[in-house]
Amino acid sequence: MTHLTCEQRYAIEVMLTEGISKSRIASRLNVDKSTIYRELKRNSDQRNNVYRSKLAHKKYSLRLMDKPKLVKFQGALQTEVEKLIAKDLSPEQISGVLQKEKNLSISHERIYQHIWEDKRQKGSLHLHLRHKGRKYRKRGRQKDSRGILIGRVGIEHRPKEAETRTEFGHLEIDTIIGKNHKGAIITLNDRACGMLWMRKVKSRDAELVRVKTCEMLDEIRPYIKSITADNGKEFAEHQYITDEYCNYYFANPYSPWERGSNENLNGLVRQYLPKRTDFNTISEERILDIQNKLNKRPRKRYNFESPILQMDKLLFNSEVAFVS
Repeated sequence: MTHLTCEQRYAIEVMLTEGISKSRIASRLNVDKSTIYRELKRNSDQRNNVYRSKLAHKKYSLRLMDKPKLVKFQGALQTEVEKLIAKDLSPEQISGVLQKEKNLSISHERIYQHIWEDKRQKGSLHLHLRHKGRKYRKRGRQKDSRGILIGRVGIEHRPKEAETRTEFGHLEIDTIIGKNHKGAIITLNDRACGMLWMRKVKSRDAELVRVKTCEMLDEIRPYIKSITADNGKEFAEHQYITDEYCNYYFANPYSPWERGSNENLNGLVRQYLPKRTDFNTISEERILDIQNKLNKRPRKRYNFESPILQMDKLLFNSEVAFVS
């Protein structure tokens, strides 16, 4: 790509003033005519579409300064990457954060390479990855044997606003099971901003789940609009929540994509509480610590901003102040 000098930009301004065609300008400057067209498109005054050489060169210089810097993966950069890995950020999140906050360009593939190189040298960086190299088991369709929930309202009746993810208060709920199916953690999240709330229960008894769910809902009661769950019997007391808080909807059986945000967040929680974890050994303080870490973690879907920042933006746009 041809880069124009300050003198060439001045010449373009003069020739345009004289009414010389773009093709003729390109010929006189000995550059391709596409260079002239691109220069005028990028660097003309957006208010009146007039080309001025000083403004054009200033815009070019600013764009050059904003361009991500390619740097070698060593020294301070390597140290910064390893600090972010230790905070349980994924390589893709690290790449996005470094470019957004420090204007440094490093691919997530290069970060993965560094992690696996560290593992071969008996390092521990790979322990901070979400999946740690494990493969997912394939799951076929199974017969639904969980029974029918009384008063169940299907997801097809849920408000359209829940689908657009443009307002705070449309929630998804699920449970994560502990070792030997003993104990569970309820996960509740907002579809728009990704905020997560978690509570531990001794079992998936419907009454216990309902009580702990209400504790979480009380924290954001003024803003709740709907809840969507799967068809687990632990949500059998949904009518109480409908009467006290908001409408309650159920996804279609074996359709986890209908609650995609919650399924994804459950995977993030499993990074800290892998399967076969005995939840009886996990304190409430640890649960809240995990919740806070995930709410402050930057996400690609939010342009590498955190769910807590997204929540503040949504509530601010709605002229509502969040009270923790």
